[in-house]
Amino acid sequence: MVPPPSPSVYRTKTHRVRQRSLIALAGLGLVLVGYGLGRWQDTPAVVAAPLPSPSPSFSSAPSSSPPPSPTVYPRLEAEEAALVGIEAQPTEDEDGGQNVGWIANGDQLRFDDVDFGAVPATKLDVRVASDAERGRMEIRLDSADGAAIGTLNVTRTGGWQKWRTDQVDIEPTTGEHTVYLVFVRDDGNEFVNLNWVQFVH
Repeated sequence: MVPPPSPSVYRTKTHRVRQRSLIALAGLGLVLVGYGLGRWQDTPAVVAAPLPSPSPSFSSAPSSSPPPSPTVYPRLEAEEAALVGIEAQPTEDEDGGQNVGWIANGDQLRFDDVDFGAVPATKLDVRVASDAERGRMEIRLDSADGAAIGTLNVTRTGGWQKWRTDQVDIEPTTGEHTVYLVFVRDDGNEFVNLNWVQFVH
């Protein structure tokens, strides 16, 4: 009969199993640690998003530079112009004062040193009265013989003191000029009275 193994043999075998288990666990732990390190190195770095740049601030305050002048042109009173072949008379127009009349072919008005400024004038308001048809008023710059920058064709208003404001398109004009109003008609008859003119942007 074989005698049973001594208790020290069991202890030795148990000790070896325990050691092998610990070694295996340690090896597994190292594998897991290595795997974790590898994953950590492969993870892309988180880049902080740049802060948005501040939006430019726009001031709602009005510009300090003045607008080009003149912004509104003064009325040019006909009786204050240099007159060629034309006479002034008391007017029955709403503002009173004087108008010029007995205007016929070849007559002229001249306004000196008219400042149009930097913003072009594009129209001319003309205060007229007429009891005749035909005839025209040509607007010229710096010379009575220059090319017309606009033309008013005169039509009947209902009487020599029945006033109406007509508007004429002109070529855009800036700067300072002498303005001539030249009256043209095929015959020598008088055909219009004039109270004032005013340029318009």
